[in-house]
Parts: sequence; C-alpha cells; structure tokens
Amino acid sequence: MTGPHAGFIIASYAIAFAVLAGLIVWTVADHRLTKRALEKLDARRPRRSEAGRP
Repeated sequence: MTGPHAGFIIASYAIAFAVLAGLIVWTVADHRLTKRALEKLDARRPRRSEAGRP
C-alpha cells in the first residue's frame, strides 16, 4: 500500500477498527450491567415453598 491514497485507506481501517472495538466493549459492559441488575431483581423475588405443592 504505497499509492497516493494509502494514508486515507489506513486511516479508514484504523477508524473502523476503533469503532468496532468500542462497540464490543460497550456491548460487554452493558451485558454485565444488565446481568447484575437481573441478579438483584431475582434476589428480591419471593420464593415459592415446595411444601404447598400436592
């Protein structure tokens, strides 16, 4: 890649890589926050007792 547009092409690839890496980090962080929130809600949920079943 030594043509007149090499700098533009390399910069485009670098920006695309940075955007994709950012999206992956954001998705993983959101997954962890959502999982933690769901675990808190599940802990607050009243449990049914097995004794009441026939």
